[in-house]
Amino acid sequence: MNEKAGFALSVLDTVPVWNGVPASRSLHELLELAPEVEGLGYRRYWLAEHHNMPAFGTSTPPVLIGQLAAVTSTLRIGSGGVMLPNHVPLVVAEQFATLDVFHPGRIDLGIGRAPGGEPATARALRRTGDPAHEGSFGEQLEELIGYLTPTESGDRPAVAVSPPPERRVPVWLLGTSASSASLAARLGLPYAFAHHLNPAGTDAALARYREEFQPSEHLAHPYVAVSSQVVAADTDEEADWLAGPIRIAHVEGRINPLTLFRTPGQAAQYELTDSQRSYLDGHFATQIVGGPQEVRRRLAEFRSRTGADELLAATPVFGLEARVRSFELLAEAVDQPLVTASSGALSPASSASNS
Repeated sequence: MNEKAGFALSVLDTVPVWNGVPASRSLHELLELAPEVEGLGYRRYWLAEHHNMPAFGTSTPPVLIGQLAAVTSTLRIGSGGVMLPNHVPLVVAEQFATLDVFHPGRIDLGIGRAPGGEPATARALRRTGDPAHEGSFGEQLEELIGYLTPTESGDRPAVAVSPPPERRVPVWLLGTSASSASLAARLGLPYAFAHHLNPAGTDAALARYREEFQPSEHLAHPYVAVSSQVVAADTDEEADWLAGPIRIAHVEGRINPLTLFRTPGQAAQYELTDSQRSYLDGHFATQIVGGPQEVRRRLAEFRSRTGADELLAATPVFGLEARVRSFELLAEAVDQPLVTASSGALSPASSASNS
């Protein structure tokens, strides 16, 4: 497994769908990509939940989790995450307890509170204009955890999961703010922060989580996974080219959420305004994009800044071969020291504090 000094590599996938390419191809490529990632020693492979967003092929994480778990053997497969307000907690518990029966000890349940789509879609999913009509998010989360907690024989509650859980399915809380960090800390859950969505909020959220963490039956010490956009290639120029569609999606998606990912060539033709370019330069300054040396440098900075136990690499790169290569280079960046201009070597393992 590709881990150095307690630091692990994992994948956060939205299954990008490309302009001019059938969505089915992106889904089928998952079955080729996950075994490649497993062979590189990554720890887990998570799938996000999105609805009515054609650029993302992840409307049904539990279905995709079952498919990926069936073609892998060591990767932990999970959700990053299931958006709990869209679902009944009991049904989510039943889905993940069943997945764990077929793939024991390899299933993760990451939970988020965002709708995973725009307001009209959220209303269609929840069948109400009031997301809090069945209790607060925190109450829903504790209900879900209760369903997934194994019980002693003869202690069956009035409402229970079938099949009954034989072991704890690890529950994570995902977030983009300090409020989610506080909830994860109070419940003693592992926490995953979406740095690729809100880099400005990373430091405050991680500090809040670590300061407020309460040991629990789930976790004795704080554990943090932090996501980042990761585009690694053999040269800086190639990485910038491959990252073009992600950059454009960050601005185009705000204008039209129904757009697909552009191919790199199509993205190069998009004319950014000065304000858009400034926003993107700031947003991507702390993401991990570049050739091998630049990726090592940015990875070391990422680890030093976050103290993350784990990196969730979000890599919506066009083309299966280029995507696999990006994951290869990221794995190599963990294994190899960063050679600095002063002729010293900065090891990423020594530049991060891991909880």
